[in-house]
Amino acid sequence: MTTALATHAALTAADRCDRCGAQAYVRVTLESGGELLFCAHHGREHATKLREIASDIQDETGRLERTTPTAPADER
Repeated sequence: MTTALATHAALTAADRCDRCGAQAYVRVTLESGGELLFCAHHGREHATKLREIASDIQDETGRLERTTPTAPADER
């Protein structure tokens, strides 16, 4: 997926996946003008098809790699 942060506002916790309701990390702008939001899982699952129909894909899944664990080490 391509990253296009400059053309869209950053996704927030209020943005939810259209498939499952989890936090969205991928925004897909369709060639037809619509928009879809996906969690990282569903964004990866549908990436091939989305590339075929998207005019733009905003992928913020890299933010997940920077997320620090909140549970103490002995509870993980």
